Amino acid sequence: MKNYNMTTKTDAEMLAKLLNLPEKALQSHTLQEVMTSPMAIKGVGEKSKEKLMMLNELSRRWNMETNPVDTIHGPEDVAHYLWPRYRDEMREHFVLVLLNAKNHIIATPVVSIGSLSASVVHPREVFKEAILYSAACMILVHNHPSGDPTPSREDKAVTERLVKCGKIMDIPVLDHVILGRFHFFSFKEKGLMNN
Repeated sequence: MKNYNMTTKTDAEMLAKLLNLPEKALQSHTLQEVMTSPMAIKGVGEKSKEKLMMLNELSRRWNMETNPVDTIHGPEDVAHYLWPRYRDEMREHFVLVLLNAKNHIIATPVVSIGSLSASVVHPREVFKEAILYSAACMILVHNHPSGDPTPSREDKAVTERLVKCGKIMDIPVLDHVILGRFHFFSFKEKGLMNN
């Protein structure tokens, strides 16, 4: 009988089998390198890249299915809900978590996709989405492709501007969460929301 216990296999062994590549070609690369920059690995072509992208997307969907979050209690809920989708993105994505009056997630639209280090966010796009979905309040979220969630000066300025707009529009901005590779930063937790 065949042994299907995958816990004893290395990442390189499993990827070599999935991609039909020599294990040796994958041994010197981390799983993150393989999943985020597959074309940099000798022997990986378009078909292998497509398989990896499908594997990544299936993993993300399974994770969201098995760890559903529909009510936000704090920034860790936001991070766990959106990490599977944005953790490995190579460009900044500025996302809204739109909530109803009971903090249930209504929608998570992407407002802006930027470069490696910045995304341009205009209040009109942010509040257009909030009005479209009749949101009672919102949480701002974006990823840092560098993996470091420390806010930049621009992150602080955008947050301050959107908080002011939220007060005028009567759609409060509850928090701004920055997703890094393994950690997140919450403006509210650090007392930077100026509410």
